[in-house]
Order: sequence, then C-alpha cells, then structure tokens
Amino acid sequence: MDRFPILAIVLAIAAIALPMDAQTANGISASPQKQKAVPQVLPSVPFSNGGGTTAIAQAIEFRSMEQMTREDRDLAADAEASIGERAGFAGLEFNEGQWSYRQLVCAALPNHLFLRFTRNNGASDVSEFSASIPRGEGRVRIIPIERRGYSLFSPAPVNAATIAAFNRIRDEEHFDKAPGWLGTGLCYAALTGAQPQIVLLAEAHGNFLASPSAILEVPTRGGAVIHFTDSSAAPRPMEWAMTFDGKGRLLKARHSPVAGIAVRQVQPSSANEQGKPVPATAVDLKGKPVE
Repeated sequence: MDRFPILAIVLAIAAIALPMDAQTANGISASPQKQKAVPQVLPSVPFSNGGGTTAIAQAIEFRSMEQMTREDRDLAADAEASIGERAGFAGLEFNEGQWSYRQLVCAALPNHLFLRFTRNNGASDVSEFSASIPRGEGRVRIIPIERRGYSLFSPAPVNAATIAAFNRIRDEEHFDKAPGWLGTGLCYAALTGAQPQIVLLAEAHGNFLASPSAILEVPTRGGAVIHFTDSSAAPRPMEWAMTFDGKGRLLKARHSPVAGIAVRQVQPSSANEQGKPVPATAVDLKGKPVE
C-alpha cells in the first residue's frame, strides 16, 4: 500500500531533474546568475563622534551675573520683558519676590544665551525655570522646572512641553556641522534643572563605575540614544537617557537614580592566607559607603 505514494514522489523528482540533464547532454551548461551588490546603508546619526571628550563635558558651567560678558548682560536685559511675560503665562509669579539668575554655558548650543532663574523663599518653597534667548533669529522661551517646590505638570526632564521647547531651540541653532552628542545631552539636563557632571573612569579614584558614564547608542534604524550618569545629583547619581531621531529631534527623555557601586577587595591575612575576597562594600561615586 505504501509503494505508490513513494513511487509518485520519486517520479516527480525525476521529472524536475530531466530538463537540467537534457541541457547537460546537449553541451549547454547553465550560466550562474549574476548577484547585484547591495550597498551597505549606514544609519543616520545626528551627532558628531567627537562629543564625548572631557573638554565638551566640562563646557557645562554656571556663571554669576558678574562673571558674564557685557554683551550677554545686555542681551539678558533686553529680553527681561519677554522673560517676565512668558514666566507669567506659566504661573511662575515672576513679578513677586526676589529672583536671581545665573548663566548656563552650553557649548553644544552656542547661538543661544541660557539663564537659570531662581527664587528661594526657604525650604520647600523654591521656584526655578530656565530661559533661552537667541543670539540671532528666534524667540525667547522658558522651561519651567518647579514652582514653590513642585513641578508644574510632570517633572521637567520628561515633560513633553520641555522636549518640544528644546527641539525648537535646536531648530534655531542652524548648525553648520553636527554638534557633539554628550554636550547636547548635558545641556538638556542642565536646562531642566540639573547641574550635570561626568566622572570619567580615570577620575574615579579607584572606585570603578558600574557601567560607562557616557555612551552613544546608534540603532540600526538611525537616530541616537544618549546615555550618561550625572555624578553631582543628590542623594544618588542620576542615570539619563535621551532618544533622538535621525534628524536630531528629541523624542523622549528619562532619568532615574542609580544604585551604589559594589567594590570587592582582596586582603590576604594570617586568617585568610589564600586571599579570599572580603565582603563587598557598596560605595557611591564619591567613595562614601552606601547602606
């Protein structure tokens, strides 16, 4: 009973092979098909590769009014009315109390003057926002950080309105060349309320970081994801991640505290002659124990 199905399969295979055998018998060999080379498509990256240097990381700094250039002080004075108007729209009570400001120096966005405004009425009553003033074409913008100790909407670093304002600021830059990726990430963090600092492995005083402190991730579909750890945040360092599309528009941002760093030491002694490791000690980036 089983012979007939098997025989049918064998005959079908033979029928398929006959044309090939016939061509061989006639002295005609099948020419191999030409394969067209497909060029490798590299993902579109909106940042330069040189953005992770120490010089760029240190370019994020704050300057007091006295440390600002005369040109920047004049630009800030000219924009005061616009800043007050937009801060009022956001409910920041700019016309009430004593406000002070510092300049935020951001090398990744050189065509803007950034100011951090603060009103401190004591514990749990601090208001703060950042102001962006174009050095050429553009408009004054503000990024609310907190009002009287509370975020106005959602936390500024992940707020959709903050992301939209940052993208408009970058559109006004009209870059001649791709900006540095780390400087861009640090600038965003600073505008949203941080005072970001990057600790390089060589500067960690023997305490190795749990992961590299700054990474540029390039997805195969293009764009970029910037990761870095802000060592200055208290009570624990903050890990940042910012996702950009291939045109350099910020899509989303997140930040979260990182755990302590485990450092395992080996201390041979008379009671431990084979050098077995002692219990691990968790420390933060400044070398202080974390319970």
